[in-house]
Amino acid sequence: MLQHLHISNYALIEKLDINFSNGFSVITGETGAGKSIILGALGLIMGQRADAKAIKTGEKKCYIEAIFQVKGFQLEKLLKDNDIDFDEKECIVRREVTIQGKSRAFINDSPVPLSLLKEVSSHLIDIHSQHQNLLLGHEHFLIETLDTIAATPQVLLNYTTQYSAWQRANAELTKLQEQAAKDKSDTEFFKFQLQQLEEAQLVENEQEQLEEESNTLSHAEEIKQSLFQASGLFSTEEHNPVIELKISSQILSSIQKVFPIAGSLAERIDSVRIELEDIADELEHQLESVEFDPERQAFVDDRLNTIYSLEKKHNVETVAELLTKQEELKNFINKIENIDEELAKKTAEVSRAEQALYAAAKELTASRKKAAEKIEKELIAQLQELGMPGVRLSFSFERRSLPDNNGIDKVTFLFSANKNMAMQDVSQIASGGEIARLMLSLKAIISQCRNLPTIVFDEIDTGVSGTMAEKMAEVMNRMAENCQVLCITHLPQIAAIGIYHYRVFKKEKEYGTSSHIDLLSTEERIQEIANMLSGAQMTDAAINNAKSLLKLQ
Repeated sequence: MLQHLHISNYALIEKLDINFSNGFSVITGETGAGKSIILGALGLIMGQRADAKAIKTGEKKCYIEAIFQVKGFQLEKLLKDNDIDFDEKECIVRREVTIQGKSRAFINDSPVPLSLLKEVSSHLIDIHSQHQNLLLGHEHFLIETLDTIAATPQVLLNYTTQYSAWQRANAELTKLQEQAAKDKSDTEFFKFQLQQLEEAQLVENEQEQLEEESNTLSHAEEIKQSLFQASGLFSTEEHNPVIELKISSQILSSIQKVFPIAGSLAERIDSVRIELEDIADELEHQLESVEFDPERQAFVDDRLNTIYSLEKKHNVETVAELLTKQEELKNFINKIENIDEELAKKTAEVSRAEQALYAAAKELTASRKKAAEKIEKELIAQLQELGMPGVRLSFSFERRSLPDNNGIDKVTFLFSANKNMAMQDVSQIASGGEIARLMLSLKAIISQCRNLPTIVFDEIDTGVSGTMAEKMAEVMNRMAENCQVLCITHLPQIAAIGIYHYRVFKKEKEYGTSSHIDLLSTEERIQEIANMLSGAQMTDAAINNAKSLLKLQ
């Protein structure tokens, strides 16, 4: 339940601290006194949009804090799953708004996003304002109400799971169909690319070998001339290094008996001579092998041009990458040619998902229809107590053409306040007073099924008065046996039923007007209710009537 509310610098409120108790509490006050301001502050606690204009004139920041008793309301998992400290006794929710329009939210002193603030606060408090009376004509509200009363979360979870699976399968099928259509339109082009690569008969590393050969062929004359000159130096009449080294070795060998080191030197000279002989032979061989071959040059250049062209076309730099591309194209074309089989498999998957979805939807619809019967029965009994003896109502179910995340049900709430009038959509036929009684009765039924600590009614009594108002107050009083109920009202009959009575009022000060709220004593309640009965002119009759309403005489 809402245990304490603190408001600073919000609208007309400079500073307000108020404690609330369990049971049925009423809040009264003259029009403009600040009742809606308190409601707005609670709205900020629930994550509603913040407006810097609501900050009290001259201040830089407003601050709202609510302390809730949460023992027994199973918030531990939700808070701990979001890394928020959990206290089994209380939960502190705080909201700050700056003059720049920036907003911060905290739960148990941990900063939280508004989305989480809304989720947590929805487990703590439910505010029913006047505009929510229109929700009876909204399908989403009706379906949510049916699911709450049905109390079959696993049925709803099963449907949402199947719906997600069906959506996912449909999305995958659509994507595959679009890709298949695109791929098939490109098939001929891919086949042409593959044909070019296969006809090229590429060999790994051939580009490097061809480039080397091309370089040699294009410089054949220069190479041959250099080889000829180098080779000639080994066979001149004046100077032949091989013969000279051989003679030198023989001379040294002849003295090795008397000069041993000469043998070692001779061996070293022989090694050099053998290497030079090998070089001379290689020069002769290379000289004979290098020939300018125009046909071979043309072939090599043509082959390289083919490779370069393919590399440019496929945006690669090596033959190895071209071979990889060739394999990819081959696999891709095979996949395209087998796409019909994939489409058939995916279509069958969608069909299975759809069957599972409609089976879950059928179970969900049955659950809702059972809940609808319960609501209809209890609503009629409740409304008859609230002065509508001839009331008739029912939930009308139609099947949607396509499922959505709420099921396949199209739900309308039909209503007639009189036996001799045909039922119509409640939003088109019910008066303001009838809507108010309907919503109160519905909230009473919901409160029995939903474990909610606090319910706030903002002038739920619109369009009713007298005895009907008193009966509506009795309904709220019964609701307060299971949860905390706060009711903002302008009717004395409702104010008198409350266990606790708070009055909102304005004070004029030197620096301006400010709103305040007080918990009234018995005597103050008599005065407030008498004032509500008689207006500005307080009379003895009004005092006596107030005492009578309060059952003090």
